[in-house]
Amino acid sequence: MDSPNVLFTAPSAGTKNATLICVPIMGETIEKMKIDVQKAKAEGADVAEIRLDSLSNIDPYQDLTALIQHRVLPLLFTYRPKWEGGMYDGDENKRLDALRLAMELGADYIDVELQVAHAFYDSIRGKTFNKTKVIVSSHNYQLTPSIEDLGNLVARIQATGADIVKIATTATDITDVARMFQIMVHSQSMVKRKLMGNSVEEGRTNMSSGYIYEEIRTEVPFIGLVMGDRGLISRILCAKFGGYLTFGTLESGVVSAPGQPTLQDLLYLYNLRQVAPDTKVYGIIGKPVGHSKSPILFNEVFKSVGYNGVYVFLLVDDLANFLRTYSSTDFVGFSVTIPHKEAALECCDEVDPVAKSIGAVNCIIRRPTDGKLIGYNTDYVGAISAIEDGLRGKHNGGSTNISPLAGKLFVVIGAGGAGKALAYGAKEKGARVVIANRTYDRARELADAIGGDALTLSDLDSYHPEDSMILANTTSIGMQPKVDDTPISKHALKYYTLVFDAVYTPKITRLLKEAEESGATIVTGLEMFMGQAYGQYENFTGLPAPKELFRKIMEKY
Repeated sequence: MDSPNVLFTAPSAGTKNATLICVPIMGETIEKMKIDVQKAKAEGADVAEIRLDSLSNIDPYQDLTALIQHRVLPLLFTYRPKWEGGMYDGDENKRLDALRLAMELGADYIDVELQVAHAFYDSIRGKTFNKTKVIVSSHNYQLTPSIEDLGNLVARIQATGADIVKIATTATDITDVARMFQIMVHSQSMVKRKLMGNSVEEGRTNMSSGYIYEEIRTEVPFIGLVMGDRGLISRILCAKFGGYLTFGTLESGVVSAPGQPTLQDLLYLYNLRQVAPDTKVYGIIGKPVGHSKSPILFNEVFKSVGYNGVYVFLLVDDLANFLRTYSSTDFVGFSVTIPHKEAALECCDEVDPVAKSIGAVNCIIRRPTDGKLIGYNTDYVGAISAIEDGLRGKHNGGSTNISPLAGKLFVVIGAGGAGKALAYGAKEKGARVVIANRTYDRARELADAIGGDALTLSDLDSYHPEDSMILANTTSIGMQPKVDDTPISKHALKYYTLVFDAVYTPKITRLLKEAEESGATIVTGLEMFMGQAYGQYENFTGLPAPKELFRKIMEKY
C-alpha cells in the first residue's frame, strides 16, 4: 500500500540533528565556482556540490586541482549526464575519468549514478583514494515508487558498495514524501538489508510495510529527497528523520533540482539546525500555499520563545488522504487555508461548536492522548475584531459594549470557508448580512444558513440599497500574482464606509487601494491574519500568544 496510515516515528529524542546542508555550485567557469564556494562557506553551508556538468569548458586535472587544493568547504563532485537529469552529453569514459581523478586528488565526496556504479567500482578496485566517500545515486523525475520498490532500490544501491545511498524522486502528491521518510527512518534501524519478499522464512518483518528484510549490520548513511513543490517538506524534515544531507541554493530559483529551497531559508526560515527527532511538525495546508506568511511568523515565534516546533508549507491536493497518511504523532497541528477549510470540517474527529456553526475549519490539532483530530475556526475572531477596530477608529471609539457592526449592512464576497466565518461573525455581532458569490446557489445556501440575503458577484456593481455599508472580500481575487484583479468596480465602492480584504499578499490590494481613494476606511488581510494566528498558536502550543512579538515580526515583512 503506497500511503499507509501510520508510517514512521522519528529516531529517539535527545539526539542532535546531524544533517548536512549542501549548496549546489553551478557556475559556468571555475572562477565563478570558487567565488560561490566562498559565499556558501560564509553563509553557513557544510558542503559544496561542484556540478562539473555546468562548466562550459573543463580541463579536468587543472580545474579539479584548483578547486580541491584551495577548498574552504568539503567538496562533493557531481558530473551529471543528461540521461540522469544533468547537462553533460559527452563521452561516458571521459565523464567517469573526471570523477576518478577527483578521488585521486582528494575530493571529499563524489556522486556516481546507480546505472554505472558497478562498472565504476570495478575500475577503482584495489586503489586507495584518501577516504573519498562515494555517493551512489538514483533519480526519478516522474514519480515516487512504492515502498517495496524503494526498499529494493536501497538494497541495489547498498549492494554496489556505496558509502552513502542517495535517492531522489518526484512528488505527484505530498503523500509521496511519506514513503521516503519511512525508508529514511528504517535505513537507521535496519540499516543494510536485502528485501526478502512477503514470506516469513528468514529476516525480520518491517511492521509498517509488511515486507521482510534480511538484516546486515553495516550502517550506510541515507540521502532521501523528493523533488517538486509537493516534495518540499522532504528537504526540511529529513533533518528530523535522520537524512544525511539536504540541499540549499545560494539564490532563489537557481536550482540543480526542482523544489530546492535556499540556504538562507533552511537556516533562518526553517531553523534547520534546531530541527531534532523530537521536534513537533506544524504546517499550512492549502492549494496554492507558497504565498502564505505563516511559516515566517510561526517559525520565528517558535525560535524566539524556545518552542521545539517547525512550521512548513504543505501543498495538499486531497486533504483526507494527507491527514490519513501523516497520522503519526510527529505531525501535531495544521493551519488550513483555501480551498480546504470546508473539507477540513468533515476530516476532523471532533469539531469546536463555533467551527461547526460556521461550517469551516482553519486550524486542526492532533490530540496527543488519543491522536484524534480536533477542528477549530479562528478566522472569524481575527477578521471581525479587525473590522470592529477599523469602525471604532473611524467613529472615535464609541461604545465598547455594543459592536459597531450592529445594524450595519455587511456584504461578504465569497461563500467558502473564510466567507462562512465572516458571515457568521458579522451576524453574531448584529449585522445584516448579504452574501455575494460567483455561483448564486452557493451564496443562497450560506445566506439561508445564517439568515441573510444573496447576490451573484456580477450584481455587486449595481447593488446600492443604502450608504455606509461594510464590504469584506474573502476570496483570492487580487492575490499575487494576479494583483490587477478586483471583485468590484471602483465606482461601486463609494457606498461603503469600510472595506476589508482577506488577501494579504500584497498587503494593499487593488480593492483596498481603490476603496481608500473612494473615501472608505480600509482593513488589510494582515490584520485578520494576525488575529487568527493568535488563536492558532494557542491551540498549537497550549500557551498564551505573544501578541507583541507576533506584531513585531510581521512589521518586518
